[in-house]
Amino acid sequence: MFAADKASRGLGVELLEQGEGTAVLRMTVTPGMVNGHGIAHGGYVFLLADSAFACACNSHGPVTVAAGADVTFVAPAYEGDVLVARAEERTRFGRSGLYDVSVLRGDEVIAEFRGRSRTIGSTSASTTSKESR
Repeated sequence: MFAADKASRGLGVELLEQGEGTAVLRMTVTPGMVNGHGIAHGGYVFLLADSAFACACNSHGPVTVAAGADVTFVAPAYEGDVLVARAEERTRFGRSGLYDVSVLRGDEVIAEFRGRSRTIGSTSASTTSKESR
């Protein structure tokens, strides 16, 4: 799934690790990701966390999408910072799941993200995009 994720890969996001219900991704904050306050735009931090969430919840096989997500920004990130998002599955029940993602700069927490997933039944991402048209 990550290989086909043009949005994340186009921003330089790298998949470092993936396991059953887990994923670790990395992204460097570029000059184009900095807002008018001189800090990383929250949307890019959210994107990194969301991409880690997507990799973790899709690790089981069936196509799984976000049903919702919340983020808490804990500390600012700056141009040049290397951010790592660590996603962990908390539970799956029926077609739903809960995942927590910590976004870190070294050992410092930048953001905490909780994603709610929903399996939509297909086993192919290309089938999903065709079904949604």
